[in-house]
Amino acid sequence: MEVIAVKNEQEMSEKAASIIAAQITDNPDIVLGLATGGTPEGTYREWIRNAAGLPLSRLQTFNLDEYAGLSPNHPNSYHRYMEEKLFRPLELRSGQTHLPKGDADDLQAEARRYEQDIQEGGGIDLQLLGIGENGHIGFNEPGTSFDSRTHIVKLKPSTREANARFFDDKEEVPYHAVTMGIQTIMESRHILLLASGTRKQEAVTNLLEGKINEDFPASVLQNHPYVTIIADEAALSGISFNKWISEGRERETR
Repeated sequence: MEVIAVKNEQEMSEKAASIIAAQITDNPDIVLGLATGGTPEGTYREWIRNAAGLPLSRLQTFNLDEYAGLSPNHPNSYHRYMEEKLFRPLELRSGQTHLPKGDADDLQAEARRYEQDIQEGGGIDLQLLGIGENGHIGFNEPGTSFDSRTHIVKLKPSTREANARFFDDKEEVPYHAVTMGIQTIMESRHILLLASGTRKQEAVTNLLEGKINEDFPASVLQNHPYVTIIADEAALSGISFNKWISEGRERETR
């Protein structure tokens, strides 16, 4: 693992966008794993702002997850989020972008289909992640098997509460989601995890200093050969080993 310490969320977004842009330039056929929610919004804005000249016509994207029961056109679906925040501004074609279908008649079959599509696409080259306050990655909640593939998950009350700010009424937040499994995420060649703010302090501390166990799903990333964490001062304020962190440069954590 390596940690890139930045001052604030804006610097985090700029650095993440620059890493993504560099990898697209190096490999125009790249397969990107994308995330949603508040954390990557700034990264997507910076990516769009600096997209001129990037070879975008051949890349493929696979999103981590989608709420169960929401159609692609639902205002709170991740399909809609991605269209508005990234796909439409970048003028990506529909055949380049992939998300689970949350309104599929058979969600179990949809999970299997999506997993197969990821595998047939060659797997993920660069996976963008956030981290939940309870350690979830994607929608893989505490207790999820590290061997899991794309599956249906029941969202924890804390996760639904955290996401309620995106809905008009917290009762509208779905109770289930389709998500890439932990094993699927771990097969990504490079993982880029973003964290900012004091709300993520405990999660980031547990990720870097805690034990590996399924009660804290993100801890499995300690076993991945190529993880880059970009986190701001607030998110890193609980770290006890300052030798891991060097502002403005990269430092191996293990």
